[in-house]
Amino acid sequence: MAEPEESRKMKERLLRYERESRYLRKDSDQRKVLEEVFDQATLLAIEELVARKDLGELHGVVNAGKEARVYYGEDRGGKPVAVKIYLISASDFRKRIAYIAGDRRFGRLPSGSRDTIYLWTRKEFKNLQVADRAGVRVPRPLAFHKNILVMEYIGNPPEPARTFAESEVDEDDCAWTFRAIRRLWKEAGLVHADFSEFNVFKSGGERVLFDMGSAVVASHPQSEDFLRRDVANMVRFFRKRGIATKDADSWIREISK
Repeated sequence: MAEPEESRKMKERLLRYERESRYLRKDSDQRKVLEEVFDQATLLAIEELVARKDLGELHGVVNAGKEARVYYGEDRGGKPVAVKIYLISASDFRKRIAYIAGDRRFGRLPSGSRDTIYLWTRKEFKNLQVADRAGVRVPRPLAFHKNILVMEYIGNPPEPARTFAESEVDEDDCAWTFRAIRRLWKEAGLVHADFSEFNVFKSGGERVLFDMGSAVVASHPQSEDFLRRDVANMVRFFRKRGIATKDADSWIREISK
């Protein structure tokens, strides 16, 4: 069956954007990634977001991971947005079931990898909404469909913002971190469950927590274990940077008050 003209044109345009990316160098690599990310289902999902007026343009990739790629896009009015596309072929999603099981918001566990990815996308959108409403600074969620999440763009496009791992950090950053963990727990009823120096942007004088797909509700059977792990990760990071901080047990007691 011949490929629809609209999809063919979109693939050509996306390939052009990929060529401009600082992450991809060889044409063979570009084409491999193009087929991996922009399969027919994903192209149709992009088209649906455009038709719904949740997305205007999609430009080059700004961050590439094993499970997802983040693209610089624009809304219908030309305002920058971040477009996160989860890879349908990502096998690591099987390891994510533990973060979904026990979450009463989503009912039965998905039966296949594609459904798991779709649920994970919806879960991240919902977590961002809940965190945002609780006053935790996260990228504002705008829309989602299938394996695609549209959010506020953090940084000066097309460059992404720098993370804690890439920045100078200080005592204020440390204090902000544990306030954010506490607010997530007490106000949003969430645990990030993957909190690290790689998941906080430091941009324009503010800090922004991102990658909320792993976040679980406080009623999740492993929520306290995840909370302790998040706290321990950040205590270890700040101490490594020479910033004095209380130990993990002391922070857990304070966060749980």
